Amino acid sequence: MALTFDVDPAVDRGLRDGIAALWADVSNAGGAVGFVPPVTVEEVRPELVRHLCGMAEGRTTLVVGRDEDGRVAATAFLTRNTHQLMRHWIGVYTVMVHPRLQGRGHGRELMAAVADAARAADGIEAVRLTCRGGTGADRFYASCGYKEVGRVPDAIRVAEDDYRDDVIMLLPLLGGQGAVRRGSNPAN
Repeated sequence: MALTFDVDPAVDRGLRDGIAALWADVSNAGGAVGFVPPVTVEEVRPELVRHLCGMAEGRTTLVVGRDEDGRVAATAFLTRNTHQLMRHWIGVYTVMVHPRLQGRGHGRELMAAVADAARAADGIEAVRLTCRGGTGADRFYASCGYKEVGRVPDAIRVAEDDYRDDVIMLLPLLGGQGAVRRGSNPAN
């Protein structure tokens, strides 16, 4: 079963509720998407509203994957950088595939849809994301073409005695040129 992906679909109650339920399910299954279990749909909603406000303002793009029954099964939010010197790259946040569908290649499908959405945006040369160290997410993103470009040790506190690295990864969209190569230190 393949997922069907849409970019910036109309936001209605069904979509909002589907994303909130997905976010809670992914979090409660141990997914590193801003919460630690246990979490409820109501605890997730304020963060979802922030993403939806970004969409309404034109700063954020939603990539949503639906299963064969039309249920929300995967999401990623692409947010334009507002800093005038960094508008050539886009950030991706809240990358999720429902736990019941993991291990079937849907994560790769989602990341391909993310790259396609970024390529379709004017002036975007790279996609940047961060992920929680110690989860294996960095290996997954690397297998999708992302390169680790930075790491902040112990930047994420999951619990009082559990700190994780914040891993920064980048996917250049210019076929081997662009963001990574041009960003090197000119003094070298």
